[in-house]
Amino acid sequence: MQYFVPCGRGLEYLLADELLALGAERATAAQSGVNAEGDATSLLRVVLWSRLASRALWPLISFDCTSEDDLYAAVHGIDWREHLDPEDTLAVAAHLAGTGITHERYAVQRVKDAIVDRLRFDTGMRPSVDVEHPGLRLDLVVRKGRAVLSVDLAGPLHRRGWRQGQGDAPLKENLACAVLARAGWTREALAAAAAAGAPLALLDPMCGSGSLLIEGALIAADVAPGLLRHGDEAPTRWRGFDRALWQQLLEEAKARDRRAELPALFFGIDLDARIVQQARRNAEAAGVFEAIDFSAGDIGALQRPCEGPGVVVCNPPYDARLAADEALYASLGSALQRAVPDWRGAILCGSEALAHATRLRARKRYAISNGALECTLLACDTFAPPPARTEGEVRPMSEGARMVANRLKKTLKNSARWREREGITCFRAYDADLPEYAAAVDVYQEDGGEARSFLHVQEYAPPASVAEHDARRRFGELLAALREVFEVPRERIAIKTRTRGKGGSKYGLMDERQEAFIVREGKVRLEVDLFGHLDTGLFLDHRPLRLRIAEEARGLRFLNLFCYTGAATVHAAVGGAASTMSVDLSSTYLEWAARNMAINGQVGPQHRYAKADAMAWLRAEKGEYDLIFCDPPTFSNSKDKDDFDLQKHHVDLLGAAMRRLAPGGLLLFSNNFRRFKPDLETLAKFAEVEEITPATIDPDFERNPRIHRAWLLHRGRAA
Repeated sequence: MQYFVPCGRGLEYLLADELLALGAERATAAQSGVNAEGDATSLLRVVLWSRLASRALWPLISFDCTSEDDLYAAVHGIDWREHLDPEDTLAVAAHLAGTGITHERYAVQRVKDAIVDRLRFDTGMRPSVDVEHPGLRLDLVVRKGRAVLSVDLAGPLHRRGWRQGQGDAPLKENLACAVLARAGWTREALAAAAAAGAPLALLDPMCGSGSLLIEGALIAADVAPGLLRHGDEAPTRWRGFDRALWQQLLEEAKARDRRAELPALFFGIDLDARIVQQARRNAEAAGVFEAIDFSAGDIGALQRPCEGPGVVVCNPPYDARLAADEALYASLGSALQRAVPDWRGAILCGSEALAHATRLRARKRYAISNGALECTLLACDTFAPPPARTEGEVRPMSEGARMVANRLKKTLKNSARWREREGITCFRAYDADLPEYAAAVDVYQEDGGEARSFLHVQEYAPPASVAEHDARRRFGELLAALREVFEVPRERIAIKTRTRGKGGSKYGLMDERQEAFIVREGKVRLEVDLFGHLDTGLFLDHRPLRLRIAEEARGLRFLNLFCYTGAATVHAAVGGAASTMSVDLSSTYLEWAARNMAINGQVGPQHRYAKADAMAWLRAEKGEYDLIFCDPPTFSNSKDKDDFDLQKHHVDLLGAAMRRLAPGGLLLFSNNFRRFKPDLETLAKFAEVEEITPATIDPDFERNPRIHRAWLLHRGRAA
């Protein structure tokens, strides 16, 4: 017969191999399960022996199903006296995809109704519902108008029967077995090691309630998972179940049990002494207590537990409930490199970023789901640290990282002449040139001092179609390419990483240290801080606008609205402006602006600063200005001020600014709101408006010409 065996995502290929070993004639990996063919014996062996399957489903009927009537009719057409004692209990689970029937609870109810109605018609009695211990479990799958109703032979197969208690985030037993398999802890490997006179040890340095070690011991002892789960009882009271065949398989499994012969080569350590006690109770219930040495200890003090070869398996904390962080993963990687460098193993990490934090060299990375969490499984042939690079040696990069590096080198070569000619030392080097590697990379060259180069890397939100682990892997490859191309140490790369969460993607990971340094732009020197703020203090795309201000400011009265860190004000002052006024609502930015001015020797009463809401300040101001720069935010709010909405308020803002503009004066207006639509008809009533955006996009931003838009407004030249 043909049957489907479900499993967790990422376990499909392992399960297919396991089903073939259990006697299936064919096994093909599908999404979250395996399609198989075999006789009844092969499916009962799944119930008894599978370490990876979630359930074992015996198909009863397959039929076209586009409505609730189709579902009811097909189920009602079965003679349920062949399957269930009318006075017994049942439970139904449903899994739906597509149109037609869309509510799982309703589908479950219709199946129950059909069974009850048919049994009541045939026998005058009806079964009741028991979701915990039913006599008959049924599983309904409806996809693309086709339904399959199956008997669930044993319920959740990950429940082995030994778990007496658990920690905050226990690892399901079938997922634990997948980790063990990827680590190389298999019956074949164990037999080969024993034959060579060097039996394998198993270590879990963050063992929690002991799932990995207990399942590893049961594999070594050749204990069938179903033997603990069901004992001498049949897994179901389904009338179609072959009890004689089950009993035969059960006796064979009992004869293979080698728990009494297990060597004491299993070692579990955890920081929490209470959870270690729970692990001991679980091991005792599983009958492997004598083989496992559990102890409390910190990962930083990890020692080699025994001589000879061994395997490490570990499920470090990564769920939010357990407050995982990269430092913990780094400590784990260092401890394994120090204590057991020659062992192999597998580490189940909560994300690609956490996997990267271990600094372990993986033979292969696997994407695996732990419930709703997308995880990365590192399979390592050795934990030995990579050999130190000799001078001039380049560490091999992945194919993806090499592709990014080649693109970066090409871009830098193409822009080199322009940067040298214009004296550009701070520029955008990469802007999602390869869409799969979605980030912006800016280079900042220190002016003076050690003339250090820094990189500022801002990750773009990945599309929803890109899995989190793929996005993390690609971002890691991008960073590897940057380190090679720019030869910049990790501590001089500022990373702003986006995290997915409620409400969408947002920046959630960045350095918190303050490390300001000075850069040069044209004739001015400016302070930037790549690490302590989301922005750096210098919007590189506005470089042409600032340089234009420097050229036009000589002898003029300059006003900088929403001044930020005052870079435009510095250009105006160094360019010879008669006076400057900088307005911003942030004290932090005004202080930063004053520092920038002082760095360039621009101090004195002719340079003024106002901590104020720009709209309110314009309404109160009486002075005139010859040159105004206005680069407002798209939206802002403050508990002390009215909300500002650029699209809604830009006419009022520019009208108020134009009233402060002297006759013949010039206002430069820019913003980065991509959906902004200027009200040109209204603006034309008090100014001549000219869009100058193309002239304000330098070569390093040509890939993203929508980075901002800019206009000139001329006072006294309107029609």
